[in-house]
Amino acid sequence: MKKRKAEKAKKPLYRRILKWIGIVLLAVLVLFAVLLAYLTVTEYRPADKEAVTPANPYSVGEKAEEYQTLTVVTWNTGYGALGDNADFFMDGGKMVNTADKDRVSENLNGIMGKLRELSPDVIFLQETDRNSARSHGIDEVKYFLDNLPGYQMTFANNFKVGYLPYPIPPIGRVDSGVATYSRFASDSSERIQLPIPFSWPMRIANLKRCLLIDRIPIAGTDKQLVLVNLHLEAYDSGEGKAAQTDMLREILEEEAKNGNYVIAGGDFNQIFSSADKAAYPSQEGKWQCGEIDVSAFPEGWQFLMDARVPTCRFLDQPYKDAEKEGFQYYLIDGFIVSANVRVTRLETLDLGFVNTDHNPVMIELTLGEPQC
Repeated sequence: MKKRKAEKAKKPLYRRILKWIGIVLLAVLVLFAVLLAYLTVTEYRPADKEAVTPANPYSVGEKAEEYQTLTVVTWNTGYGALGDNADFFMDGGKMVNTADKDRVSENLNGIMGKLRELSPDVIFLQETDRNSARSHGIDEVKYFLDNLPGYQMTFANNFKVGYLPYPIPPIGRVDSGVATYSRFASDSSERIQLPIPFSWPMRIANLKRCLLIDRIPIAGTDKQLVLVNLHLEAYDSGEGKAAQTDMLREILEEEAKNGNYVIAGGDFNQIFSSADKAAYPSQEGKWQCGEIDVSAFPEGWQFLMDARVPTCRFLDQPYKDAEKEGFQYYLIDGFIVSANVRVTRLETLDLGFVNTDHNPVMIELTLGEPQC
C-alpha cells in the first residue's frame, strides 16, 4: 500500500496539469451542450401567420376617410441603447453593452419628445424592446404607449431569445420587435413571418424577421388603409434580403389589387435603386446595405427615401466628438406607397443621431389621390 502511494506521489506534474485541463474542457463542453439544447428547445418558432391583438383600441376615436391627409413616421429606435455615445461590436466597434439604464431612459425620453412634437397619425417603430438585458429590462413598447395618448398599439416580435451567449460579455436575454402606433383602430392585425436565411444552430439565437400588418377600414367604403411595419435582414449573405423583399412585394401587390391604400415603412437595410446611391457611398471594409430593384414592382408604386439627410450611421465608433465628414452613413429607412395615394411631403429629420443610430423619416400623404 505504501508503495502505491509513493508511485502516485511521483506522478509527473505535467500529467496532473493535463488531467485538470481535460476536466475543465469537458465541463465547458458539457455546459455548451446544455446551453445549445436549452436554446434549441426554447427557440422562438412563430407560425407563418399570427393574429395580433391591439393594445388600447378603445382610446382611439378617429376614423380613416378617403381624401384624408395624414402623416406617418418610421423610426428605428436602436432599443434605446444606440445613442451618440455608442459603438457596436457587430460593426467593428468595441461595445456590447452600449448604455446603462440611465442612458437608455435618456434616449427613450429624447425619442418620445420628438414623436410628441411631430404628433403623426401613424408611427412605425423598429428595435423596440420589452424585456431585454441590453436595455435593462425596460418595457419600451409600453413606455411609448403610455406616453402616446389616443393611439392604438400593435406589436410583433422579431427577436426573442432566452439567452444569447455571444460575445463576451454576452448579450443575454432579448425580447424585441416592431411596434405600430396609430390614431385609427384596426379591423384586424397580424404578424407575417418572412423567410429566415439561417439554419440550425445559427437560427436558434437569431432574428425571425416579420411584417406587422394593420388593416384599417375606410369610412363609407369597402376599402382599407393597410399599414405594413417592417425591419428586413441585415447581416445575411444577400439571399435573405432578396427572399424577404420578394415576399413583401407579393403581399403589397395583393393588397393593392383589392383597391386598398398601402403604406409600408421601416428599416429596409437596403437602398431603393431609384434613390440617390451616390449621396452616401460605401467605404471599404464596412457593412454595405443591399439594394431593392424598384423595377421588379408593378408600375405606379412609389419608393420614398430622402437623400438630403442620412437615415442611419455606422456603429464602428461613437458619433459624439467624431469627425462627421468622414463618417459612414446610409440611406436605408423609408416607405413604399401604393399608386392610389398622393405624397405631399417626404423628410428625413436630422436629429444628429443623439438618441439612436437612425434618423426618423416622415411622410405626408392623401388617400385616394394618385401621384401625378
